[in-house]
Amino acid sequence: MTEYTLIYITLAFITALFLALFQYVYKSSIKGKLRFVLSVLRTLSLFGILLLLINPKFETKTFYTEKPTLVIAVDDSESVTYLEQDQNLNNVLTTITTNSDIQKRFNIKSYSFGKSLKPLDSLSFSEQQSNISETLKQLGEVYNKQIAPIILLSDGNQTYGSDYSFISSSVKQPIYPLILGDTTVYTDLSIKQLNVNRYAFLKNRFPVEIIANYNGAAAITTELKILSGNSVVYSKPLKFDATKKSEIITTTLLANAVGVKTYSVELTPLDLEKNTVNNSKNFGVEVIDQKTNIAIVSDILHPDLGTLKKAIESNEQRSATILKPSEYLSRLNDFQLVILYQPNNRFNTIMQEIVQQNLNTFIITGKITDFAFLNNIQSFFKQTITNQIEDFQPTLNRNYNIFSIDNLDFYDYPPLQSEFGSIEFSVPNSVILSKTVNGIDTGQPMLSTYDVENSKHALLSGEGIWRWRAQSYLNSESFDDFDNFIGKLVQYLSSNKKRSRLELDYKSFYNGNDDVIISAQYFNKSFEFDDTATLTIVIKNKSDDSVIELPLLLSKSNYNVDLSGMASGAYDFTVKHNTEAVAASGSFEILEFKVEQQFLNADIDKLQTLARNSGGSTYYFSEPNALISDLLNDNRYATIQKSTKNIVPLIDWKYLLGLIALSLFAEWFLRKYNGLI
Repeated sequence: MTEYTLIYITLAFITALFLALFQYVYKSSIKGKLRFVLSVLRTLSLFGILLLLINPKFETKTFYTEKPTLVIAVDDSESVTYLEQDQNLNNVLTTITTNSDIQKRFNIKSYSFGKSLKPLDSLSFSEQQSNISETLKQLGEVYNKQIAPIILLSDGNQTYGSDYSFISSSVKQPIYPLILGDTTVYTDLSIKQLNVNRYAFLKNRFPVEIIANYNGAAAITTELKILSGNSVVYSKPLKFDATKKSEIITTTLLANAVGVKTYSVELTPLDLEKNTVNNSKNFGVEVIDQKTNIAIVSDILHPDLGTLKKAIESNEQRSATILKPSEYLSRLNDFQLVILYQPNNRFNTIMQEIVQQNLNTFIITGKITDFAFLNNIQSFFKQTITNQIEDFQPTLNRNYNIFSIDNLDFYDYPPLQSEFGSIEFSVPNSVILSKTVNGIDTGQPMLSTYDVENSKHALLSGEGIWRWRAQSYLNSESFDDFDNFIGKLVQYLSSNKKRSRLELDYKSFYNGNDDVIISAQYFNKSFEFDDTATLTIVIKNKSDDSVIELPLLLSKSNYNVDLSGMASGAYDFTVKHNTEAVAASGSFEILEFKVEQQFLNADIDKLQTLARNSGGSTYYFSEPNALISDLLNDNRYATIQKSTKNIVPLIDWKYLLGLIALSLFAEWFLRKYNGLI
């Protein structure tokens, strides 16, 4: 409360007292004590009303203590059980969480993790992958503004994600790894890495790169073999010793039949080798007859061209070639789709051939597009020519139903530069993205698809999509979302196959540690996406003819089923509508690979590096009491007393209103009782 407020309150009291005395004392006919009682009541009423007008503010402070948070992240992956550390982990976890001193000193928050982080409910040790780096990153974000040391109960063997040993640059909390696992070093052979393309072409040879590791001191000899079924298709003797710990083996194999071909890489085990699971790995290759070839035709150099080529070729089944208009004419029949980037008069012959041969096209316009030429050479759309450039941001049409758009919403994507003016289509078109300016939808299409006489076409009004691919990486640390979007658009445009009411999206084979997701889109008879359909998948195991039936669940614009965790093997499946005669079939194969069983020991070096870089310490599973003691004696984790200052205006004090009402009523009653009214 300020000095001025105190002066106002004093003046208010004096004014109220003066008015009350003037009415009931000065020249008043009321005698005795009654006039003084009425004066007091009137003073209270007037003073209360004046206080409400002044409305002074009062400060109140409340004090409270805030305990630091102790975050416990528990490894729930298969490797904990495989290393026979599940019981040790449970014992250590119980010791820490039930310690009375820890409970008094900290607020304990427990989480479990495999590939993703979740609150700790129960431990099953069934997670097929472990992502320590993402776990620590998420915990760092959640507890960024708190004192929250992190205890990591893990063997340190990460199978997914980036290197976690230097994650402390983004996690501002001390990390205390409690190491689970055997520290004894055993002699061991392993296939550390296997690099192979997912696709190969018929009658071609495809490369295979294998990195074989040896952990030991004695000189040993082993043999590496690649098998297809029971047939050895490649073999090579290998020698290791104390100085030669690894070898890179490269070879090529012949793709001699179309379809999914599975292979196994094996290292002959050593005598008394403890872990032989990591001596072998399976891999698969899908042999296809030909690539989908796409031509990117441009008369200028622009970053968008490289972006399109990278996005298209992220799928090995597709190839993109950047050509000048004159170069494309000589190879017209080599491509299933032509992308015309900012066409001008030099595209005249190309456009005539496209119309004559009814070819599929993807037209991209921008700042230097010759719209007069483009309007005259084709009749599908017309662009109003204003010779003005505007920045337009994209807005996704959620009702687009030609193909599914996953993981992208475009809400924070940079604008594209395009001609200011309307676009009028003379043929039916479906809008994928529309233009917005400053958050206001212009109602104009930015990206559309349209069909004309059994040919498929798309129009993108705007240059600068290289920024979209960069934004995709900023959002998810991967180009996959953008590349998949362009891939689906190109797949649709390059195919002349008629649309089906039930479209499936799946891979022909999955590695044993992959997420096995099958997606479907169902359309009604008007080819509008139907989000009320009931779809079921029937899966048949080819080896034993066993059948399972599962429902597909709606997620955004897709119906999905998660088959992760299924046993390795080959499967046929059918997705069907439960009440209509609509179905689609396919097949896939799951390759056997237990990534969490590739380890013999805890990764002590990485865990120690993590602790050292974050300001924490490492402990073994036999040392939980030492960890507890260090946490309790660390001055960084003291309980902090904090205060909260509240400013409360007097007008919010309801008792003052009651006092004013009571004094006015009492004054009225006394005057009435004594015949003064």
